[in-house]
Amino acid sequence: MTSYAVFLRGINVGGINIKMADLKTALKACPFEGVKTLLASGNVVLASELDPAAVKGVFEACLRDSFGYVAWVVVLTADRVAELVQACPYPADDKATHTYITLASDPAALDELFDAAAGLGGVEQARLGPEATAWLAPAGGTLESPFSKLAAKPRYKASTTTRNLRTMIKVRDAAAATEPGAA
Repeated sequence: MTSYAVFLRGINVGGINIKMADLKTALKACPFEGVKTLLASGNVVLASELDPAAVKGVFEACLRDSFGYVAWVVVLTADRVAELVQACPYPADDKATHTYITLASDPAALDELFDAAAGLGGVEQARLGPEATAWLAPAGGTLESPFSKLAAKPRYKASTTTRNLRTMIKVRDAAAATEPGAA
C-alpha cells in the first residue's frame, strides 16, 4: 500500500464547484483507502495498491463520471511530496513574497514552462525535479506575476497545477499520516 497526494486542477474556480464531502463520497467506489480531502482547492491524500499512473486514471475517471467535467490531476507519492517541500529553497512565510510550487504530470510541459519563464526575466524560480518547479510572486500580486500569467495559458491546463508552499506542507503532513503504520 502506497500513500499518495492527488492535486486537482481547476476546481472551485471558473464554474467547476465540487464540495469536498461530495468528492470524498464519490471516491468511496474507487480502490483507495484513507481518503482525506484538504482545503477546498482540490487536495486529496489517500492510500492505494495501484501505481501512480493507475491512481491518476481511476481518479480522473471518477471525477468525469461523478461530476461531469474533464478532469486533470497530478499524483505524487507521499514521499515525493516531502522531498519537494524539503528541496524548495524559498520560505513558506514571507511578508514580501509568496512561494508557489507548480506540479506537472507531463515533465516536457514543465520543461517548456520553466524555460519560457526564464526567458521573461525577473522570474525567480528553482527546478525541484522533473515534476515540480518553485517560484516566487510578490505578496498581493500573484495573479499578475509573469510566471502566473504564463502558467495560466491553455497549453498547460491539462498537465500542471500550482499550490502555495504552505498548502504543500499541509498536504505533506496529511499524506505522511496515511502511511502504513502511521499513528
